Amino acid sequence: MLMYLYLCSLASLFLSSMYIYVFKYKHFLLMLLSLESIVLSLYMVLFLFLSNFSFEYYLSMFFLTMSVCESALGLSLLVLIIRTHGSDKITVFDSLW
Repeated sequence: MLMYLYLCSLASLFLSSMYIYVFKYKHFLLMLLSLESIVLSLYMVLFLFLSNFSFEYYLSMFFLTMSVCESALGLSLLVLIIRTHGSDKITVFDSLW
């Protein structure tokens, strides 16, 4: 029963993060934060799955490492966009290319 509660709360976190990512895309920072909460909810589901079936945690550590690399790349892109354009709004992306 407790596992069902965890999965329902993680599914609601995932779906609300997907909603923010798809429909509230005016600022790049908001998109990065919603993407990180999506990754965090997927990581927690993976961790619950691996601990429930007594598997090793190497895959979850690899997933966490890749998500940290993704967030560092996203933050560096955010800094680059703010330094060159002065704002993190998505409308300035037309002038990037």
